[in-house]
Amino acid sequence: MTERVEDTVVRPAAPPARPDGASATGPVPAAPAAGRGRTPRRARLRITRIDPWSVMKTSFLLSIAFAVVTVVAVAMVWQVLGAAGVWDSINSTIQEGIGGKDVASFRIEDYVGTSRVLGFTMLVAAIDVVLITAASTLVAFLYNMSAALLGGVEITLAEDA
Repeated sequence: MTERVEDTVVRPAAPPARPDGASATGPVPAAPAAGRGRTPRRARLRITRIDPWSVMKTSFLLSIAFAVVTVVAVAMVWQVLGAAGVWDSINSTIQEGIGGKDVASFRIEDYVGTSRVLGFTMLVAAIDVVLITAASTLVAFLYNMSAALLGGVEITLAEDA
């Protein structure tokens, strides 16, 4: 992302003349006392423009990573549910609750099997990649338009004392 810097780093003023009359190349003074350090430097930055192309590339890569994490997480949860015997428990509960000849061949895995769930998850992840990329690029354009009117966001950076 690119941003314009309108203000520069504020640096402390030149050191005052030494009262003992020593030259600048003379002996180095002792370090200041522990309680009195130098003033931390500050920089004021104003972000007036964000490059939409950079935002689009970055959000595309992050949304791809999010999609991969989503698919892996769903696959892991589905495998854990299968290993824990949840599907067998659901099948036996339905067979006991409803009963009859038609229910004897009922298996919940036929309706919400791993392949169906992962296929649906991949479809949703692909749609999310497109939507997240488009939405973040649109937000970058909207920010640029509002920053042109209002001046952007001003950030003050300060170093630790």
